[in-house]
Amino acid sequence: MPTITFHKYQATGNDFIIIDNRKQAFPKELSLIEKLCDRKFGIGSDGLILIEEHSEADFNMIFYNPDGSQSLCGNGSRCAVNFAKSIGLIAADQTTFMAYDGLHSATIVGDLVNLSMQNVQNVSQMQAGIFVDTGSPHLIRFVEDVQQVDIIPEGSSIRYNDQFKPSGINVNFVQHLGDQKIFVRTYERGVENETLSCGTGVTAAAIAANTIGLKSPIQVATKGGDLTVTYEVDNHQSFHHISLCGPALLVYEGKVEI
Repeated sequence: MPTITFHKYQATGNDFIIIDNRKQAFPKELSLIEKLCDRKFGIGSDGLILIEEHSEADFNMIFYNPDGSQSLCGNGSRCAVNFAKSIGLIAADQTTFMAYDGLHSATIVGDLVNLSMQNVQNVSQMQAGIFVDTGSPHLIRFVEDVQQVDIIPEGSSIRYNDQFKPSGINVNFVQHLGDQKIFVRTYERGVENETLSCGTGVTAAAIAANTIGLKSPIQVATKGGDLTVTYEVDNHQSFHHISLCGPALLVYEGKVEI
């Protein structure tokens, strides 16, 4: 059986398998992606990332959820940036790369990666909560005590609600901790579980926090660590110059038969 090299990265506890696929050696098969992401029968991760060449950017990042579905992944993007630098795709401490929702830029300062996000114009109040699309669709619910929320049953009941079929939605439960700080817990579609952190979810929650009076920059606590979200907002409630900043670290590297 063929063997490939992989690298395991984590960003505030959100962990990813990253593969250098510039030679197109990885077969993009759903069953293989599901197996590698499985925490008992594979390597185990919250997603799998392929790094490939791109004609107009430093690299192309292809992200898969553990179920094989695709979307933007904020924390995964930050891990991809540090990995791309480690294999020589980034000459300095800044980069542009292609992702699921288009072109992104990022800067690197030590282990911290500051990722630019696309503009957000579709913040809307729904009966279930506040809807924000940050490259992946998110529903935000503000709660009094986020630690008391039973995330999996409450998150999955919303994710699989008829309102959000067929693709579902990510669900974020958010507590205002005071000043410009929030605590976020996320039920992620595709993972179908709570993750220790979710980059697009953290960003969506910080943007939604503007509706309760919080201002940029917003400090975001997660189970996996702390992140910072900055943005500008205009009179039409359009958010731009959005960035997500936090650590992205190599855990280990290895080889696996595919």
